[in-house]
Amino acid sequence: MASPSRRVSDPAALRLSLYLRGLEELARDGRESTSSSQLAALCGISAAQLRKDLSHFGSFGKRGFGYPIADLIPRLREILGLTRMWRVALAGAGRLGQALVEYQGFRARGFDIVAIFDSDPEKIGQVWGSLTIHGPEELEERIRSEGAELLILAVPASAAQELAERGVEAGIRGILNFAPARLTVPPGVPVNAVNLGFELEALSFVLADAPSAS
Repeated sequence: MASPSRRVSDPAALRLSLYLRGLEELARDGRESTSSSQLAALCGISAAQLRKDLSHFGSFGKRGFGYPIADLIPRLREILGLTRMWRVALAGAGRLGQALVEYQGFRARGFDIVAIFDSDPEKIGQVWGSLTIHGPEELEERIRSEGAELLILAVPASAAQELAERGVEAGIRGILNFAPARLTVPPGVPVNAVNLGFELEALSFVLADAPSAS
């Protein structure tokens, strides 16, 4: 097998997650193998695009036999870095932050929220599950003591840049940003931005261009 290349686009990386979920669904249904066309259809991707994405990471499956699901699932988990548990710090204990903490799927996928921060005096000291909410002045200390490598920002735009800089200084290696702000961080620290407004606008555009149902 060829050495995996990690020089793929962000959309390609997102599609790998789709393929993994599709394979897991097939495995739950008792399937042992799948073709590129079957998996692509399940994920809403063309078979040609799926084969191209996987080709960045080596050779998978055999012509005429398809992909063995039991082999491809752990390979994709390895490529996506899901063979270990990632320790995550969360900045922002609002409704979004609470929903993220309560979502059990994160830990199942290898992401463990180990620290929570908020600037609201009424929230500092509250206990969510097994975690106590700390003030932002404790951010660096807690990130280091908990060994957090990823930071989720669910804070107002005005606070995002400073918290990102402080997090990186404390050892954060990657950021998931829900704040409506463009962050400037050192090279080598990836930032994935989640803008729900943009996503809804994109959905609105598709619906506006579609024939209306009558």
